[in-house]
Amino acid sequence: MAPPVPDPGMADAPLTPPRLWRLVRDPTPGRLGHALRMAAGCTTTVLVGEIWQVPDLAVPALVTLALWQKDRVTNAVAGVAVNLLIVILLVLIYGLVALTLDHPVALVLVITLLSFGFFFLGSASKLKPVAYMLGLIVVYGLVAIDQAPIGEIVTRALLYTDLFLAVPGAVMLVLGLLICPSPRRVLTDDIAARLRLSAALLRGTDAGARAHATGLLREGSAGMTKALRMATLERLWRPADLTCLRQAADCAVAVLALAESEAAHQHDTPPQARHQALPQALIDTLEEMAAIFADGDYPTAIAAPATPPDRPACAAIAALLAVFTTPDPIPGRQDAPAKRKGGFFAPDAFTNPVHVRFAVKGTAAVMTSYLLFRMIDWPGIHTCIITCFIVALPTMGEMIAKLTLRISGALIGGAIGIAAIIFVQPHLQDITGFLVLVFAVSLLAAWVKTGDERIAYAGLQIGLAFYLTDLKGYGPTSDMATARDRIVGIMLGNAITYAMFTSFWPTSAYDGIAQRLRAVAALLRRQRAATTRQEQATCVAALQSAVSQGERQVEYALAEPIHIRAEMDRITAFQAGFADAGRLGADMLDGTAADPGARIAALEALAS
Repeated sequence: MAPPVPDPGMADAPLTPPRLWRLVRDPTPGRLGHALRMAAGCTTTVLVGEIWQVPDLAVPALVTLALWQKDRVTNAVAGVAVNLLIVILLVLIYGLVALTLDHPVALVLVITLLSFGFFFLGSASKLKPVAYMLGLIVVYGLVAIDQAPIGEIVTRALLYTDLFLAVPGAVMLVLGLLICPSPRRVLTDDIAARLRLSAALLRGTDAGARAHATGLLREGSAGMTKALRMATLERLWRPADLTCLRQAADCAVAVLALAESEAAHQHDTPPQARHQALPQALIDTLEEMAAIFADGDYPTAIAAPATPPDRPACAAIAALLAVFTTPDPIPGRQDAPAKRKGGFFAPDAFTNPVHVRFAVKGTAAVMTSYLLFRMIDWPGIHTCIITCFIVALPTMGEMIAKLTLRISGALIGGAIGIAAIIFVQPHLQDITGFLVLVFAVSLLAAWVKTGDERIAYAGLQIGLAFYLTDLKGYGPTSDMATARDRIVGIMLGNAITYAMFTSFWPTSAYDGIAQRLRAVAALLRRQRAATTRQEQATCVAALQSAVSQGERQVEYALAEPIHIRAEMDRITAFQAGFADAGRLGADMLDGTAADPGARIAALEALAS
């Protein structure tokens, strides 16, 4: 099969303004609902905080925005975990206050050790998604307590730690169970979306379908696998049904890969000839299956539809549909490409110096921010400390690639916050209008955050800047000085963190590309050795996720300074290798791959 025609929506394309806008408005399945529910959670957190008079509402609102999940079970698990952590943090804060009370040097030492510990956990453990948030809460709590009147220190320590996490945790637990869908419904909706998109690709009527398909393909089945695990935890569904849905998730990715490959192959075919050769029976079957999945069910005993004789990709799709919800007859083989389960810490947590260096750089950024705002006696810019925990990233390429997202998101959120203070809040008569404002801006931040990985970071920054600007006290604020100070703090934290992570032990994203390519080649080997359609589909689904990670690593490397890129002698070959691996997975499915063994060996040689 001919290689796909290059497309502006492909993953290795530069982040040009047209592509950036496409990512912002991309109607990913379930994105709008997820964003609406996330905004509702943030607004509810603000409402509860206003009722309970929680100080610095920006922090619990930001915690909600950062931790809100797509389905009700994951939300409940996260809410329970956060509330359990409260007990540990209360004991920790209480003990630390007793140690540091009236001892400035001890306070600096404790903040240093805590920052190092949380950054290390964020780099070397499974606590990575929440380690930085916990570090933010504890360190910020100690800093805020240090500025409080002596008689209120213990009370404030308890309230700050308790309410900063208890309110978001309770909102996620209670509201999440009420408004979020079940993980099984999230899974079936995702499968339905991929089947509908596959039908659109085969029909060839949607000009933007290929760009949209590339984004969904590179997600692989990771999100659907997570929803499946949560559905198992929910204990409401039969294990046999969930096993069938697991197979359907992998097959949906494989079908989409074949449909995208077929669309690329037919790209230069005249529209009239393409329409005459439409595999209508196959398209109708895909749409009928999508309707069943969209209703929360799944089809069984699917008859393979007739396909044109000269369309091997369509024939491969039809063959996959026959086993779409039929689990692999050999138990356990379906999970072969999955990652091995490990312990709490990464295997190299205490042997790889990268984790310690990351913690040292993060700690240096936090302490520089803390000492700076104390020395110049400008308490309003304490947001620089919060920013250090939010923006820390492991490689120089990631730091540079996301710097624009950080700054643009902070400027957008800060500008909205200041505009709201000037033009909106003076006209608000009660809390209802204020909550509508919070919901609207939270929806914007949530919409961006739930988008593609390349823009999601800006959504968190929009929320961070707006919350820190407008959620100072209770109800609407008119304090422009606070808005100014907090935006200055955000920018200062960005600059300090960037300087620390790119000046000391700079870690290049290029160093991890070969490892990503080896993982891709291993998955291609497994797919080539697979003996059933189910096993092949599982390998293709895992392959797409692995290719996506590799392409992102290449993008990060290409974002690094020119003197660093000058030493990346194989970067172009790596980029071409990941693109070829993505095509090879689909080509092996439909039997059109030219000399797959040699192509896989070439990838392995490149990665060596």
